[in-house]
Amino acid sequence: MLDGLKRMDKVVGIKQARKAAEANMLESLIIAGDADLRVVGQLKQLCEQRGIPVHMADSMKQLGKAAGIDVGASVVGILANKKEN
Repeated sequence: MLDGLKRMDKVVGIKQARKAAEANMLESLIIAGDADLRVVGQLKQLCEQRGIPVHMADSMKQLGKAAGIDVGASVVGILANKKEN
């Protein structure tokens, strides 16, 4: 799941992922295994209610590195591809 994450259209962080989920723009959500559940719990629940798959990464450090940032990330949202007519 984390392979190729740098090249994917994504949002990093809880606020951006929540906005994307509320706008039905997320294909899936990745949560770091060591992220504080009090912080990510509502976002996880929102995604589950909307049928957005939720995946787990080992750590915030691993998820941040896979996303191409120099710090840890508690969540990364993978954006759905926009289909043109």
